[in-house]
Amino acid sequence: MYDYGSSYQTSPELRISYTIGGIIAIIGLWQIFKKAGKPGWMAIIPIYNIIVLLEIIGKPIWWFLLLLIPCVNFIFIPWVFNLLSKSFGKGVGFTLGLIFLCPIFTCILGFSDSVYLGPGGSPVTFGADDYQKPFDTIN
Repeated sequence: MYDYGSSYQTSPELRISYTIGGIIAIIGLWQIFKKAGKPGWMAIIPIYNIIVLLEIIGKPIWWFLLLLIPCVNFIFIPWVFNLLSKSFGKGVGFTLGLIFLCPIFTCILGFSDSVYLGPGGSPVTFGADDYQKPFDTIN
């Protein structure tokens, strides 16, 4: 019969791919933090990087607890990715890329020429006073 004891091991190839994916995601997150005006080193601190990411997208710190609850995080993680892509002026397609290919799309977001627009992409929330709506008239 099969032994389902505690001797479960992952293959070395899988561990290497997870490590490489994690390093690539950290590099991309480092650049995202720098674009948002935060120190890049915050990306390597495990729990603090999520708190800083929530600050970048304009959500309260207690959302971190929502990300830890099983089944609830299936709603809030894509929401966080959507707000992150909106904060840099990207759309739904980029959000899907962040959800399914997170390490690659964080590097694309970090190293591209996209600009941080503020939490959720709202210049008004970010405090940009010179933001003009399309139908405003100049006096």
